[in-house]
Amino acid sequence: MSCYISSNDNRFYAALEATFGIAALVTEQNRIPAVKLAVRHETELPDRRDKTGGRTFVGLPSGFRKRTTFELETFLTGWAEPNPEPSYGPLFQAALGSAPVAFAGGTLLGIAGGTQMTFTVAHGLTVDQAVECGGEIRFVSAIVDAQTVILNAPFATTPIAGASIGATVTYLPATELPSVSICDYWDPQEAVQRILAGCGVNQLRIGVNGDFHQFRFLGIARELVDSATHTSGQAGLSAFPMEPAIGAWNYAVVPGNLGQAWFGNGTTQFFSVLDAEVILDNDLESRDREFGLEGAQCLVAGQRKVTMNFRLFTNTTPETRALYQAARQRSPIPMMLQLGQEAGQLCGVYVKGLIPNVPEFDDGDKRLQWRFSSSQAQGVSNDELVVAFG
Repeated sequence: MSCYISSNDNRFYAALEATFGIAALVTEQNRIPAVKLAVRHETELPDRRDKTGGRTFVGLPSGFRKRTTFELETFLTGWAEPNPEPSYGPLFQAALGSAPVAFAGGTLLGIAGGTQMTFTVAHGLTVDQAVECGGEIRFVSAIVDAQTVILNAPFATTPIAGASIGATVTYLPATELPSVSICDYWDPQEAVQRILAGCGVNQLRIGVNGDFHQFRFLGIARELVDSATHTSGQAGLSAFPMEPAIGAWNYAVVPGNLGQAWFGNGTTQFFSVLDAEVILDNDLESRDREFGLEGAQCLVAGQRKVTMNFRLFTNTTPETRALYQAARQRSPIPMMLQLGQEAGQLCGVYVKGLIPNVPEFDDGDKRLQWRFSSSQAQGVSNDELVVAFG
């Protein structure tokens, strides 16, 4: 007898596509931890204006354009090396554009001035790449020489000579955005299984100080394929693929209150942040409006927009006053968020030029709060936002 399907009997996979709209074949390594996947598949139905001789709707032909949108939420989890990137890495690549840039790690020779890091051998780093040490993640703001770099902020705990510098993987913006396939498998096998092919990430949202650190990906897809109605050729598949063999599945989630916040060029982190959200908007659309086209042919990204909303308790520290002054003067400042506090469970979010809007003074609670809304980042060339894991 048929019964209900548990919403927990669900597994998600995400993989980059070699060709737009041709579903990628996923493996167990492509499995991602996720909270929910919301998919909306709609057909654009125009009004019939012909005279039908009565008030009865007599139907519409098939073949109208279809539109599929999705929203996927996932946790920040542990990154198990030697995997080249976190399991949800393809989604970040689809959101930012560039292939992940890996750093294998090294050994510290010494630190000068809190931010000048020297390695024992050539580091091979580039500007904006991330490094990890002692459960903290930082970004390279300048290269001094083959062994020395300048970091965007000092470590909260200064490492000593001989300390191990951990491996990281960094995602940078690019002009073109790749597409991904998202697979949605259920138990029992007789349930409707789904694949979203040709997915483009229009928005990436990173929140701070929730129950857990979570990422939200919102976007559009070329095609929704399911096991109940699949026909040969859909999404380049001759038959609907079976789910990969399910192996051991265990991961650590990161409490949303753990991390660090840095605003401006000061050497002191902010301990007054109540919540924050970084939003990347790609102004993404699919090429599907031209006459004669059936289905989207590619993804087209518009002007990238990176904004941040955040709220903090105000105080009289020099760093807080400098943040207000930057807002009044519309001066760009660097901003970095560290999510997590253990190696292998870190995410760094780095904006080099955030222009904070003048905050709203919220005196409705016992302590005065500042609300910074829609503060926008600026850059020079594909450098407004950097996301890294370590």
